[in-house]
Amino acid sequence: MTRGAKPYHLESLEERYPKWVVRSLYTGVNSFISIFLMAILAYNTDAPFVFPSLGPTAFLLFFTPLAAASAPHNAFVGHLIGVLAGWFSLAVTGLLNVPPDLEKIDWQRVLACAVALGLTCGLMPVFQAAHPPAGATTLIVSLGLIRTPDHLLIMMVAVCVIVLQGFVINRGAGLPYPVWRKHAKNAPPDD
Repeated sequence: MTRGAKPYHLESLEERYPKWVVRSLYTGVNSFISIFLMAILAYNTDAPFVFPSLGPTAFLLFFTPLAAASAPHNAFVGHLIGVLAGWFSLAVTGLLNVPPDLEKIDWQRVLACAVALGLTCGLMPVFQAAHPPAGATTLIVSLGLIRTPDHLLIMMVAVCVIVLQGFVINRGAGLPYPVWRKHAKNAPPDD
């Protein structure tokens, strides 16, 4: 590269090629890489390092990396709220040790799902951690699909790993991806 030439970061690619092509490839390739690595972890450990709400998290991390919902704080705290609310809902409805049955949802499960989602959606604004995929995380837990303390911990480790991947990839692409929170001065209003 010659002196004064722009590095091939995401923004310079968007100046040279159609923005939708660059964004599409950036989002698709990096989401593939992130989930592929998580699936390899799951394959090698027989642990739930891949669960449905990581897909939308990957999409946010790479399609809208500078949005507040994509910041590490929001992704981590949002999923943590979802996991804890889901577990709490299982505990208060007596379903902690009941395996899932998606073909027959009883009133305990109905209540568990409603409590979990209500708590998750109510607490994310309190902790300024809006992350829509956390709504799926809390339902995964409250439906009993992932419910043991060990597996819930692994879910949170998976969130940390994918957020770290997002940080490395986005910073490597020259984006000012936040270390923890999106800076308020650059943040669009959430209202």
